[in-house]
Amino acid sequence: MMMIPGSFLHRLFLACLLLLFALSSCKRESKADAAFYYWKQTLTLNKAQHQVLDEVAAGKLYLRFFDIKWNTYAGKAHPEAIISFKEPVKTTKLTPVVFITNQTFEKLSVAGVDSLAMQSNTLLQHLAQAQKISYQSVQFDCDWSLGTKDKYFQFLKTFKAISKKQLEATIRLHQVKYQVRTGIPPVDRGILMFYNMGKLSAKPEDPNSIYNPKDAATYISYLPKYGLPLDIALPLFSWSIHIRNGEIIQVYGKIGKKELSNPENFQPTAHKNVYKALRSFFTGGIYVKTDDLFKLEETDKALLEQATIQLAEHLNKKEQKTIIYYEIGNLNISTFKTKDFEEISAHF
Repeated sequence: MMMIPGSFLHRLFLACLLLLFALSSCKRESKADAAFYYWKQTLTLNKAQHQVLDEVAAGKLYLRFFDIKWNTYAGKAHPEAIISFKEPVKTTKLTPVVFITNQTFEKLSVAGVDSLAMQSNTLLQHLAQAQKISYQSVQFDCDWSLGTKDKYFQFLKTFKAISKKQLEATIRLHQVKYQVRTGIPPVDRGILMFYNMGKLSAKPEDPNSIYNPKDAATYISYLPKYGLPLDIALPLFSWSIHIRNGEIIQVYGKIGKKELSNPENFQPTAHKNVYKALRSFFTGGIYVKTDDLFKLEETDKALLEQATIQLAEHLNKKEQKTIIYYEIGNLNISTFKTKDFEEISAHF
């Protein structure tokens, strides 16, 4: 038997250690942080959700404070769904989020834009001060159109001037592809909403509207040319599309696989994730009629993995970014584990 010198084994051992270190370093090249949205009207997280928020995102939370909608009866913009706090805010890494309907800017006069910005800032400050919340940035979520672009962008400029805060704005995929036409909002960062990229469809054979790679492919090649640094919003939600006589009745987040797997009420069809009602009944206040279809569109670890791999190819990994998961208030802890989020975020 040939003897191998000890010095050679020592050198081989060191070489293996260096190789392992190099491989582990390559795996940790990502500069992405993780965070969660919270979109429910009342802030209350259970123990498991608090644990996920701390372990995955180190407490980094994007909290929806209120919506701004157009009140037709009053003829003015009005705040709705204002956040209430059932528990104290424990994180210091909090960014307030304000959702504004596009209709608000369609109806709002040019003269009323600055006033709305001032009123929004006052309400935001009042809510934050009451809970002793300190914040450095504010995020606005508005799917603006060509007709509302100028008023929305003016709103953002005025808000920034009076608030002295960093501003973020959500960006849809079509606004990336057609940025010359749709414009780039005057903010410090954009949040790319990488979901809801297809139209809701009553056809059982049509793909998942939350995410499907074919629709995504028509937009994401334009990402490297977009004029703002981008963070990424990824979906955690699932929903069921209620279909009757080939028409969409409604979309329900509270009807999921558990309800649709009940053999007393539903049976699977030849199409994956499409279920037919066996009888007429009520569930959670929703009327279901015999032969109604429910098309389940889910987000799970496999779908997120596919989405992130496709998206990450078009993003600069050297740029610091935040991956914001939507959303923790309705997160199904049994579907996603801490390591799942770590593996997803690592792609960026």
